[in-house]
Amino acid sequence: MKQPIIFCDFDGTITEKDNIISLMEQFAPPEFEEIKEDILSQKISIREGVGKMFALLPSSLKKEITDYAIKNAKIRPGFQEFVSYTRNRGIPLYIVSGGIDFFIHPVLEEFGPFAGLYCNGSDFSGENIEITWPNSCDSQCKNDCGCCKPSIMRRNTDTNSFKIVIGDSVTDLEAAKQADLVLARAYLKEKSQELNLPYQPFETFYDVLSVFENMEEVMK
Repeated sequence: MKQPIIFCDFDGTITEKDNIISLMEQFAPPEFEEIKEDILSQKISIREGVGKMFALLPSSLKKEITDYAIKNAKIRPGFQEFVSYTRNRGIPLYIVSGGIDFFIHPVLEEFGPFAGLYCNGSDFSGENIEITWPNSCDSQCKNDCGCCKPSIMRRNTDTNSFKIVIGDSVTDLEAAKQADLVLARAYLKEKSQELNLPYQPFETFYDVLSVFENMEEVMK
């Protein structure tokens, strides 16, 4: 039997809303909207787009931005139970996010530790916020992902792995294409249908737990 390994998105998946967009709506000038649309239409890469959006924000707002992000990051129901389920069954759970360290680490602190937590970094030393990219694409990916989820999957799996991706957005699409099973909502659900990927829909992590429990029955 193959070993299930989970790669779970953060923004809009673990949390109910996309935290980057929430931050932009609260603090950024209106031109962030055009950048957002360019990312969603894949006119520009995720790395370029996210970098451009955060460059609109002054570093002097670090405390306000951080406090706002942490306060407004509402966790999707059932996530704590899902983490406990994976821990009790020895299923590796990796958090892979195109979000930023300054809000992801404090929000997830009470739920960890995880098998791994991968996200983008941040530098507040200049006039405006600069995003850093510690998890860039490997030689097999040419999508300029920023936090490259397929590259992270390749590093942490082998031929004995059953790869499960949980996500909601364009940042999860390339990872979903590599997965044995996709748990999808919103944009990722639509693209999974369109591309005929092996997926199950979800809205809460109780739905995700049901999928896993059904898999256990099938594998018995």
